[in-house]
Amino acid sequence: MKYTLDAKGKVPGRVATEVAVLLMGKNRTDFARNKIPAVEVEVENAGAMSLEAKKLKTKSYPRYSGYPGGLTLESMAHVVEKKGKKEVLRRAVYGMLPKNKLRPRMMKNLKIKE
Repeated sequence: MKYTLDAKGKVPGRVATEVAVLLMGKNRTDFARNKIPAVEVEVENAGAMSLEAKKLKTKSYPRYSGYPGGLTLESMAHVVEKKGKKEVLRRAVYGMLPKNKLRPRMMKNLKIKE
């Protein structure tokens, strides 16, 4: 089943919760935690999402290299500048999915268009 969501004028977190529920299949009657539903979610107008100026400065995404002192922080403004608003949405959805072997396979069913 294919779902299409419009992100125009919405906040990334609100869109991400809708997408995460659809990707996990929690809206279906045959929901099972150990199964990936045959669902494709397409998000349109990700470039038209509304981001607050304060959030752009304060929100940071940590990255750890594995070495002592290897923690680097990227601000949301830097991520938007380098990769666009669709990367912000992708990271939000990624954080809302279960942290197990199924998460990368669920993320393959997500298509985001600017």
